Amino acid sequence: MPPAAPSPILRRRRLGIELRRLREAAGLTGDQVIDHVGWASASKLSRLENGRSRPDPQDVRDLLDLYRADEALRVELIGITHEAGDMRGWLKNYPAMTQQQRSFAELEAGCAEISEYNPVLVPGLLQTTGYARVRISSARQVDQEAGDPEVDEDIETEIKARLARQSLLTRETDPPRYTAVLEETALGHRAGPPEVLREQLAQLCELAMLPNVTLHVLPRDTPIGRWFLPPTAFSLYRFADPLDPETLAIEGGFTDVMSTEVIALNRYKVVFEWLCAAALPATDTLSWLMKSMGRLSEAAAPSTVAIGSATAPAQRRGSSGRLTER
Repeated sequence: MPPAAPSPILRRRRLGIELRRLREAAGLTGDQVIDHVGWASASKLSRLENGRSRPDPQDVRDLLDLYRADEALRVELIGITHEAGDMRGWLKNYPAMTQQQRSFAELEAGCAEISEYNPVLVPGLLQTTGYARVRISSARQVDQEAGDPEVDEDIETEIKARLARQSLLTRETDPPRYTAVLEETALGHRAGPPEVLREQLAQLCELAMLPNVTLHVLPRDTPIGRWFLPPTAFSLYRFADPLDPETLAIEGGFTDVMSTEVIALNRYKVVFEWLCAAALPATDTLSWLMKSMGRLSEAAAPSTVAIGSATAPAQRRGSSGRLTER
């Protein structure tokens, strides 16, 4: 079961923000700090302040001495330093993990609230094994044709890693408040074979009944605000520790962008409010999901040949690449 505590990566970001704040409050430049503590390179301080390196507790103590941090803050930041260095211990909480899935797991751990929107896919935290397999397989076809040398993870391992992230929604202790807006297109016939879609719809019905999960389906022809069209998938993360910076993750076709910049976060918060307002309410969404599942079952009942033939589109080229890796 994934931990309720923040990941080491998030702890590094928090530590870096605090160390930069203390340095600026002390009126010191980076070069002055390096001279005082006797480090060989200014890049060491830069990596610490930007959360890009594993912090050494003694290095942090030296900085706190220089910045004359009070005792309560010293205790807090030294504790964060130890959490920031324990990546191996944190990963033991996951039965399977890959580099691609870890980047999302690091954001999700320690969250108090997650808000997600995707214009074409069911978000990874909600996907079934079958839906995830179709998505990852289709993305691998693009990577292979593009000659990507880094495509080496086994598909089944990637699926297990994605499923390992999902247990945070059902954990007994402090599960995050999770809200997702699902486009009707993500559950349409282009998304996968009928049996895969039926299983996915059934799982969404179960998840929608959890007290901490709210799902909204956005019908394909429903306008958003004054004809606003969200161009990308995105997620918003608010953490249990209010001093940890809220984070925005923007998914593009072949690259992801992370940001803690306040203006960018506020823009996407506004967009998410518009999406929720335009989409079906939670109770109507559950009814929509159940009816859609029933229609698929009725359509499949007369013939099993139709179901088998529906696997053919998975062999077509031109899928959307990295966006589906999530």
